[in-house]
Parts: sequence; C-alpha cells; structure tokens
Amino acid sequence: MSGERELRTLLSGMRPELDPGRYVFTTVDGGIPAGVTPVVTVREPEGVTLVVPLEEADAAGLAYDYVAGWITLRIHSALDAVGLTAAVARELADAGLSCNVVAGFHHDHLFVPYERAAAAVTLLDGLARRSV
Repeated sequence: MSGERELRTLLSGMRPELDPGRYVFTTVDGGIPAGVTPVVTVREPEGVTLVVPLEEADAAGLAYDYVAGWITLRIHSALDAVGLTAAVARELADAGLSCNVVAGFHHDHLFVPYERAAAAVTLLDGLARRSV
C-alpha cells in the first residue's frame, strides 16, 4: 500500500481540495477538551497542539491567533517521497502565502491563511498543470 514517490507524478496528480471550514491552531496543557474533535494533534514539551474547527475552539474557549483553510492533496504520496513539500511550499511562498504542512499516511494536508485559501488552490492547480 505504498504511495507515489515520483515527484513529477505527485505534482501533476496532486488535485488540491479545499475543505469548506475554518481551522485554528491552539494548545492545551492536559487532555482534549469536551466537544473538541481535532483534525491534527502534536505532542510537544510545552503542551499539545491541536488543529480544530474554529467553531469548536470558540465553544471551548480555546485561544488562537491563526485561522486557516485546510487543503488536502488528493494523491497518495509515499511518506519517504522527496520534493513534494518543498515544491508546494515554494509555489505558495512565491505568492506570499504561509503554509503549515501535515503528512497523513495517505495524503499531505496544507493549512494556509483562510482568506487566501481559494487562491492557494488556484496556485497549486497551476503548479499541477505545469508539471504534466
């Protein structure tokens, strides 16, 4: 069940898909608060980082300062593939867009500024077309 490793294939077939929600990064010291369903968790010495829907963070009273759109690259990338993250980050950086990348087993997930998420998808679609 290994994923794709060839960079040109990864780029040309990435099919970026924007989730309709708004997501925030927050941190907690203990467990995950009731009513909060993270899409990403990262345990760090300073606490547990959660990426959660904005509405859930607000309802739980969680602090945040970055609201993101969530883009999934719909190609099954191998975890040891080389260059996909760099190429995507460069495309977005050249347009002045920050990008927080999370690798899942099957797909790469990008969290970009919410107000520019649709533009990020357009940029990535362009990168995919140029990579054919």
